[in-house]
Amino acid sequence: MIADETTDRAGEWTERQKAVLDVVLALLVEIGDAVTMTAVARRASCSKETLYKWFGDRDGLLSATVQWQASKVHVAAFDRNTLDAGSLEARLAEYAANWLRVISGERSIALNRVAISHAGAARSTLGDIVLRHGRFALGKRMMPVLEAGAEKGLIAFDDREEAFRTFFGLIARDVQIRLLLGDTLAMDEAAIIADAARATRQFLALYAPEARPVQTRPRLRTLT
Repeated sequence: MIADETTDRAGEWTERQKAVLDVVLALLVEIGDAVTMTAVARRASCSKETLYKWFGDRDGLLSATVQWQASKVHVAAFDRNTLDAGSLEARLAEYAANWLRVISGERSIALNRVAISHAGAARSTLGDIVLRHGRFALGKRMMPVLEAGAEKGLIAFDDREEAFRTFFGLIARDVQIRLLLGDTLAMDEAAIIADAARATRQFLALYAPEARPVQTRPRLRTLT
């Protein structure tokens, strides 16, 4: 059973359940696609019955694992009424840095490699799970701060999804694909902070209200 795509359960899990999900991530690094309910139960020192009760079947467990990993990428709390240019930039940069920290870790790399190997295969829904509870959930999480920034006149866009995709692209560049292919990028904390700040500055420049083209109506020519 796969969790509903609109549900983010990360805040509902107990510390014990989170520890089990960390076990799943560790096993993905070690053995990749060979992760089974039995292997998780053995490593986590719990029964398979408990796993089924908490997460449903293997797809449910993998879905929860993706949600748990994605929950580490978040937007810090902010006040829509007092949001200003400085706090908007800070929230965007924090989000970008969180994403870079998560995707550059060996657990996310292992999880995404397995998901890619399953993409389009009838035998697994992991690729769909990663999209719904990873990329799409992260986009939904970002929307409130983008909308608040637009309401305050700090940024301007016609399509919030397009704006998010632009920001996401500025953060990601070719980093994730290079990591997935085994490139050894220097993703230390200093590099992550610098990359996050750069992506945020570029995004704010692209979507500054004054950067929008002025929409004018075409003049009608009359015959004389």
